[in-house]
Amino acid sequence: MNICVFLSAADLDERYTAPAREFAGLLGKAGHTLVWGGSDTGLMKVVADGAQEAGGRLVGVSVDFLQHKARPDTDEMVVARDLAERKALLLAKSDAIVVMAGGIGTLDEATEILELKKHGKHAKPVVLLNTAGFYDGLKIQLRRMEDEGFLPVPLTDLVFFAEDGPTALAHLEESLGESLGAS
Repeated sequence: MNICVFLSAADLDERYTAPAREFAGLLGKAGHTLVWGGSDTGLMKVVADGAQEAGGRLVGVSVDFLQHKARPDTDEMVVARDLAERKALLLAKSDAIVVMAGGIGTLDEATEILELKKHGKHAKPVVLLNTAGFYDGLKIQLRRMEDEGFLPVPLTDLVFFAEDGPTALAHLEESLGESLGAS
């Protein structure tokens, strides 16, 4: 399957890079394709390296103003005109979405993907990989939105919170009816 990963391009602490590397290795070993923002820096590079080293394919979607940071050795690289087109292409090229630690751009991607899913514009499984409790605050906020009537569908229909990479990948494979290791 094609797994889109939204995440930071910043250089981060080992508490974020080690779990990201582990997830990417599992993804590649299972024969899946990494679909990501195409950058060859920071956490994005860690995930691309891990997936590629484990035998996974790489499909990058960069954006014109970040093209100079794009990874050179991918199976496919597309350059979008702007961030909106980039998000649309990332979603179109993927079967499932994983949101890892990231900044405002990652939060924007995550909330747009959830909003589109809420409105039935896609039915792809979405996992928030809660590495080191990074998304604890967002989990609380989303639960409050659900409890107070701001979500027209159950939160569990929108997103799955995983505490580690193996749980995240197992959820995606189960959601898409795939057996472990199949692609």
